[in-house]
Amino acid sequence: MRRLLSALFVLGASLPAMAQDAPPIGIELNRLEAQGANCRVWMVARNPAADAVDPLRLDLILFGKDGIIVRRLALDIGPLPARKTQARIFDLAGQNCDGLGSILLNDVLACGPTAETKAACLPRLALTSRADGVSFDQ
Repeated sequence: MRRLLSALFVLGASLPAMAQDAPPIGIELNRLEAQGANCRVWMVARNPAADAVDPLRLDLILFGKDGIIVRRLALDIGPLPARKTQARIFDLAGQNCDGLGSILLNDVLACGPTAETKAACLPRLALTSRADGVSFDQ
């Protein structure tokens, strides 16, 4: 019994260490651009690691300037090749860019091929925003 508890403790202690050892995945809200009645969102994703991240799917919550939730969406950022920076563009139909106040990373829906990599992914994400007046947070 003591060996089993020791083994579980070592296994549990090593999982967060693995996430901490991996370099951060940078995701930047770079730009919001009005496209008629829609809002075009530009994101930049940086993967400095030696391994690709495939898939990378995020659960995002968008808030208006008044703090009220505007919508929820699942966004495929990946695949992110190893040691690569890529821009991702998506359009928010019927959403005025001026009405956005913040974006919340609610959860990671997929990050790599297994549940273990998904659990280790969230602490690796480093979020930033260059979009004027719109924050991007966890």
